[in-house]
Amino acid sequence: MFAHDNKTIQKRFVLSIALTSLILVAEVVGGIISGSLALLSDAAHVFSDIFALGLSFFAIRLATRRPDDRHSYGWHRAEVLAALVNGVTLIVIAIGIWVEAVKRWQTPLEVRSTEMLIIAVIGLVVNLVVALILGRDDHAHDHDHANGKERNLNVHSAFLHVVGDSISSAGVILAAVLIRYTSANWIDPLMSILIGAIILVSAYRVTRKSLHILNEGVPDGLSTEEVNRSINSVSGVKEVHDLHIWNLCSEHVSLSAHVVLSEGQNREHDAVMASIQAMLVKKYAITHSTLQLETTPCSSGHGGCN
Repeated sequence: MFAHDNKTIQKRFVLSIALTSLILVAEVVGGIISGSLALLSDAAHVFSDIFALGLSFFAIRLATRRPDDRHSYGWHRAEVLAALVNGVTLIVIAIGIWVEAVKRWQTPLEVRSTEMLIIAVIGLVVNLVVALILGRDDHAHDHDHANGKERNLNVHSAFLHVVGDSISSAGVILAAVLIRYTSANWIDPLMSILIGAIILVSAYRVTRKSLHILNEGVPDGLSTEEVNRSINSVSGVKEVHDLHIWNLCSEHVSLSAHVVLSEGQNREHDAVMASIQAMLVKKYAITHSTLQLETTPCSSGHGGCN
């Protein structure tokens, strides 16, 4: 990520945190006044948004640090860790909302639908503004993804928080309207359960992706077998073994492999290396590759072996 882009994203995060904080105050006060669990559930989601945005902002700043003696890769993994924490936080919040919804279902309380509706509409409008602010960067990464680059998981996890909260606010509005015209207060805890389900789906996606990266899994859309065949197709290559592909973070893919040269290619060492690297960049957008060229296979390895 370029320094200029990074600073622009940081400014968007600061603005998003400020706007989301206003929603939190309004929904907590409105939820207490109206007696709406759905509104308070949405406020809990908003609090998680602020936590997520703050954590993502900190991770983005941390990721700009240069590599040092103790962190040779730099601090890129901080963004993945932030996304993981955001995902786990969402899961905890979803479970908490369900617990409170069940309690409210067993002991219904009167809900002031007018106050509930007003606060929810304000929350929805501000959430949509924040989603647009963060979505500009997320759509830019979608474009990068189309060109072979992964979107920034950290930014995307924060964006999902806000999108989920926008949906939650829309749900609260629907609940307020229904309660106003039907006086069915059980709609309030029902909407809370639905909000919890929406939160849980987003949490699962982000957490699964984060754990996959931290476990050094093969990046989505790539196959070690396919990459192995592609390297083998390069002129001068006899076989490939010890092939590994992993994400340093969501946007940086790394590759390492042992490449056995065909007979008579000893003097073409640099040319074969350059051909493989050019192919990896063009076909898979892998710009960081570590290749060990050999004239005879070393001891049996693992990871994409022939």
